[in-house]
Amino acid sequence: MALTHFDAAGRAAMVDVSGKEETARTATARGRIVMAPATLALIREGRAGKGDVLGVARIAGIMAAKKTSDLIPLCHPLMLSKVTVDLEPEGDDAVAIEATVKLSGRTGVEMEALTAVTVAALTVYDMVKAVDRAMRIEDVRLVHKAGGKSGEFHGE
Repeated sequence: MALTHFDAAGRAAMVDVSGKEETARTATARGRIVMAPATLALIREGRAGKGDVLGVARIAGIMAAKKTSDLIPLCHPLMLSKVTVDLEPEGDDAVAIEATVKLSGRTGVEMEALTAVTVAALTVYDMVKAVDRAMRIEDVRLVHKAGGKSGEFHGE
């Protein structure tokens, strides 16, 4: 399979999507941030000094999805129809993060979903790093993609 972000001379290039059909496209990504149990307790109980950690991270993830083309050099700027970012405590030492992005357009939204998850995790880290610098962002991956010529993808 040929890589799409290179021209005939092997130089990085933005993909020309002008000839593609507009279709409904969605992508869902997941990841998690692992932390000390005491850090998660702080988040659950709303005792973090910077405020509502999961609420702020949710907004950061949504904003990041909208700004993906500013962060990833060859991504197209997209008019997103919907972005959801969900953060849920998982066990006693992690927060699970899931983002779903939707649009009707000529290119997929996988990068937007992955960016939303990653920035939401980074925001959690930033908000509680004063008490736990050993947090780990893990397992960020695409779990579903639909729409476009390549069809549907299910991963896990």
